Amino acid sequence: MPTSGFRISAYLSVDQAIETMCAQAQCHLATEKVIVTEALGRILAEDITAPFSLPPYDNAAVDGYGVRSVDHTESPRRVVCRAAAGAVADCSLGPGEAVRLFTGTPLPHGVDAVVMQEKCQREGDWVRIPAGVAPGTNCRRAGEDVRRGHRALTAGTRLRPQDLGLTAALGLRTLPVRVALRVALFSTGDELREPGVPLPPGCIYDANRYTIYSCLTSLGCVVTNMGILPDSETAVTAALQDAALRHDLLVTSGGVSVGEEDHVRAAVREIGALYIWRVKIKPGKPVAIGSVANVPFLGLPGNPVAAMVAFLILCRPLVLTLAGRSFQPPALYPIQASFGLTRSPGRREFLRVRLDDGRATLCPMQGAAVLSSLSHADGFADLGETVEHVQPDDIIRFLPLTDLLW
Repeated sequence: MPTSGFRISAYLSVDQAIETMCAQAQCHLATEKVIVTEALGRILAEDITAPFSLPPYDNAAVDGYGVRSVDHTESPRRVVCRAAAGAVADCSLGPGEAVRLFTGTPLPHGVDAVVMQEKCQREGDWVRIPAGVAPGTNCRRAGEDVRRGHRALTAGTRLRPQDLGLTAALGLRTLPVRVALRVALFSTGDELREPGVPLPPGCIYDANRYTIYSCLTSLGCVVTNMGILPDSETAVTAALQDAALRHDLLVTSGGVSVGEEDHVRAAVREIGALYIWRVKIKPGKPVAIGSVANVPFLGLPGNPVAAMVAFLILCRPLVLTLAGRSFQPPALYPIQASFGLTRSPGRREFLRVRLDDGRATLCPMQGAAVLSSLSHADGFADLGETVEHVQPDDIIRFLPLTDLLW
């Protein structure tokens, strides 16, 4: 992300903030080749062009008998040969003849339909076939899946099991993928302690770093756990400068508001630049987006729910773009609300909801610090900036959490 020409002071909508970030961000990660069995979850760096067609030849889609569809008769047909998968039938079909075939067997010359064996009656060297077999019945045609020279997979795809199966079917042993995005992750605040140590009065255990660490790793990033930074602008400045030397992205939580002990925002302005700070989102405010030594920076809120919502809704698109992955806005599903509420318009709000009998039920506590509401939620009810009321049975937009963690 550049350090000039990208300063924004006005409040942005969620969509404006995402569009602005993704338009400015670029992937600078190197490419490496990995074997297919190690490519799950990696980002494809180049288009994959089919070296041959799939299937490579016309073949039978079922176990049965290959016939000529022009032979409109129920009279028994003579079985002239047999071919299992992996073998080519050494015959050419003539009138009144059939060939025994199995799923995947190449179609012999003259065969233009395959009848399932369950519909046939075999008697020695003869088989009775039902009349009226249509051309192409149970035949897989060469190239009907992927044609030779056509694009099979697109650069920017995060590779799933089905993608790896496709590349294996094309005979590919290795794939060009992006090196994983390296992320330095900090928490900030003198009140924070690591889980497992004694908790002094007035202190809390650090939850945000573990939540965001898991979010980042679920997106395929390699994350360095940088621990907890004290409430000191000097300490924050030094830590961010050092991390920028070895990482592709810096992420913090806490310290980006305007309080006297919120030092992260001041440190970033001192050694880098802030581009986005005011976004019309709830929860998730404040969130700071900028750069340190030309390395992108994300400053998340200190409240646990706000931190995760800000990351998943606002920051995930930037992470994917930096990682070389094609970003598409997640699908929003229409669903019936089982709750009613009145709210102040002006910010796009993401309410934690769970699904009960196909309806969205509001999690009872919606505070920005109520982390258990995320554990109980199946996703978010996405309320637009202008929405003031939701009535029971209204159709609302639902965003599943699972769609945001891959």
